[in-house]
Formats: sequence, C-alpha cells, structure tokens
Amino acid sequence: MAKFDTLITNARYYTASETAECDIAIRDGKIAGLGHDLGDADRVIDASGMIVLPGGIEGHCHIEQKSSTGIVCADDFYTATRSAVFGGTTTVIPFAAQHRGHSLREAVEEYHAAAAPKAVIDYGFHLIVSDPTPQVLGQELPALIEDGMTSFKVYMTYDALKLNDGQMLDVLTCARAHDALVMVHAENHDMIKWLAEKLLDKGATQPKFHGIAHSRIAESEATHRAIRLAELANVPMLIVHVSEKAAAKEIRRAQDEGLAIFAETCPQYLFLTIEDLDRQGLEGAKFCCSPPPRDTSAQEAMWQGLRDGTFEVFSSDHAPFRFDETGKLSAGPNPTFKQIANGVPGIEMRLPLLFSEGVRKGRIDIHRFVALTATNVARLYGLHPRKGTIAVGADADLAIWDPDLTKTVAWDDLHDDVGYTPYEGKEVTGWPITVLSRGRVVVEDGELKAERGSGAFLRRDASHAVKRTSDPVLEMDPARNFGASILPGRPAE
Repeated sequence: MAKFDTLITNARYYTASETAECDIAIRDGKIAGLGHDLGDADRVIDASGMIVLPGGIEGHCHIEQKSSTGIVCADDFYTATRSAVFGGTTTVIPFAAQHRGHSLREAVEEYHAAAAPKAVIDYGFHLIVSDPTPQVLGQELPALIEDGMTSFKVYMTYDALKLNDGQMLDVLTCARAHDALVMVHAENHDMIKWLAEKLLDKGATQPKFHGIAHSRIAESEATHRAIRLAELANVPMLIVHVSEKAAAKEIRRAQDEGLAIFAETCPQYLFLTIEDLDRQGLEGAKFCCSPPPRDTSAQEAMWQGLRDGTFEVFSSDHAPFRFDETGKLSAGPNPTFKQIANGVPGIEMRLPLLFSEGVRKGRIDIHRFVALTATNVARLYGLHPRKGTIAVGADADLAIWDPDLTKTVAWDDLHDDVGYTPYEGKEVTGWPITVLSRGRVVVEDGELKAERGSGAFLRRDASHAVKRTSDPVLEMDPARNFGASILPGRPAE
C-alpha cells in the first residue's frame, strides 16, 4: 500500500508569508507532509514549471438566493461552485438570506437543502439579518452562530433589507455577546432614494443614472456611521464591497485609531467604471451593481487599499442575474435604472483577474495575493488553519497555476449559468489548471472531476477578529484601541 494518496512533486508553493520548493504529500484529504523523498503515492502530479497556491476562499457571493424583490440568482449551488473551482476557488461562503416576516432558522434550512445535493466544493453560510425581532436576536441568531454560522450581514439600504441605527446597535450587541462578525453594506438609503426620485422625475432612466443615484457621498457617509456604531457597541466590523476613496479613507482612519474595522473590495471596482453603465441601449444594465463602479481615480484608490492593508480581503460579490426577463430585465424590456436587478457575476474571474493585473503587473506581490484571496478570508471567517494555507494538517485545498498562460476572457469558456461576463475580451495572464479540494482532483485538463453534492458544509469557528471587551454601556470610551488588525501585518507602504 502506498504511503500517500497523492504526491505533488517539484512544487514551488506560496503562502501569505512563505515560499518553498518541495513535494506536497496528501493523505485522507489533508496535507500530510512537505519535503523531499517523502515516499510513494497512489498518484503523482508533477508541478514542474507551475506554482502551487492555497485554494481560494470566496467570502462574499450570492448563490441560489432570492433577492429582496423576488428575483432568483442565475446560479444554483452546482453551477456556482463549478464556476468557482475552475477559477481556483475551493471554498465558498454564500448567504442564507432572511426576508422580513420570515424565520432566520427556516431560511438556513432551505439553503442547506439547496446546497447539499449540488455543491462540488466545500461551503459555509453567512446569514443575512433583515428582521431583527426579539425572537431572532434572542434565540434564532445565537443558536445559528453556535451551529457554525459565525458571521452575518446587515444592510443600510434597500427598502426590504435596511436596518435603522437602533436596529444596527441591537444586532451589533448580539454579535458581541456571541462572538460573531458583522458584515455591513454601507450606503445611505435616504440619499439614494432622494437622488433616484429627482432623476426619475427628470426622465433620467437609463442604467448610467444608477451610478449617479448611488452617490459616492452615500457610501462614505454610511461607512462613517457604521464605523461609529461599531465603536459605540465595541465590536469588530467588516465593511463589504468598498468602491470609492472617501469610504476607504474613513476605514483607514478607523484602523489607525486602533479600531477593529476590516474591509473588502471587489473586481468590479478595479476593472469596471461608471462608463460601462453608459453603453449602448440597455447594455449598461449588465454592469449595474451596488455600490456601482466609479472612475479610474477610485480604481487606483482601491489598488492602494489592497497594497497597504486597508482591505484585508478581496471578494467577487458574485450576484448573477441573466440579461433577460428572469434577471436584469424582469421589469420588462425597457426598465428604469431603479428596476434593474443589482449585481454582476465574477466568482470564476476573481483570482485570475487579481493575479494577472496585481501580481503579474507588480501592483501586489504573490504573498499579498494569497493573503487577500485565501488566508485572511479563512482567518476572518473562522476557517483558519484548516483552510487558506499550505501546512501539514491543513485541508489539501490546492490550486496548481500556470503563471504564464494567457487567455482572452469569453463567457463561452466560463462555467457559470449567467450568459455573460462583464470582463469579456480582457486579456488575462495566469490561470489555475489543476485544482484539488480536500485532496480530490476536482479540475484537470479543462474538465470537472467532482460529483454533485461532493462538497461538505463547514461549521466555522469564531472569527480571529472577535475579541471580547468590557461592557460598552459602562465605559466612557470603550472602543478606542480595543483591537488593531489581527490578520497578517500590513505590507510596507
């Protein structure tokens, strides 16, 4: 009997902090050895000329989810996880969304039923809390956190989802009591609503006006307010899908004050601009998401945040809606910008885009790439050290990349079920060609090797960001310096 199940030979691998050249031995789904002359294996994969990275962890995506307006995502748990793994991602954490008037526990049960028979890679759930009733905050949410769903998202905008400041404080206090991480969609709802009404009154209905209604100021104001609510409640917070400079500055200022404020940005804020919303006819609808893409100066600010550590994670916010009556055009063939489903696909392109434009072009180094796409995500969401790194005892979630392989992006070559990609025609260098999930080869030679339902649900521990502190009600200034970033240190500026 062979000593190992699989041996990856001649591997040059990278983690968030290390580079090594050796063989990687895998047994029973785990990394069992790192070194030379480790022994024989049932299967040998020669990684000569390639690089080996931890499988990516997608910490922000929407899969088989019904929006607050009743539109269902184009991707189910099979097509979304298939697409993710072809892009080098081996773990996804989508949202189990509560809608108002419904039980949070029932929502989770529905998502378990949807994911278990379809997912081809491992998955967990964040929660979306839109109706923080005493029942939810007192019973359902604490029980679900105990069940391993240790993070949840709240919204400051959208009629059917937004919480007011008092509700936000109630939710933050619950998170603090039960060691959960709160993710926040930070946009000022009343600003957006007011601007949208004024635009529509003037007949400004085209997709490009979505970008104007979702003003930069609406994002930066809500970001500031969310941070101060977290400071008052004395709790860590993750601001998601940051798109613009002033919001990033608010986050950096809070971090410099010692607050445990974390942030993410996404591909759409690096590679798209508001000009994409102004394409001919309704083509701009394909690029409508919230917050919207901004301009080239905002893109550079997002790159700076990735370099200097303002952003701890890089996520796709994959929110896939087809460009037809089931998705973007559900309100009819000529919708106003307010009627267009918000969201863009990107789960498969997240890693190749960042590798090509970040690592290959020298904007970030490869260790920062691993931190942003795997290690920091695992730490923030309670999966480290099982996931997100290459180490003995970790799950054998690995992506073997050809760093020199160049492709031109075309949706026909992708594996989601959306029908288009906003990155069509972009040239990208560096692609994962072989992917392993818990030691199983799941992508090889351009083919999916994993069966439906072979992914496993992940019960997650508390975030590494969570740190119990004194009761905020009893402290004059409770949050000052209560916890600077616990993730790998900021890169040198």
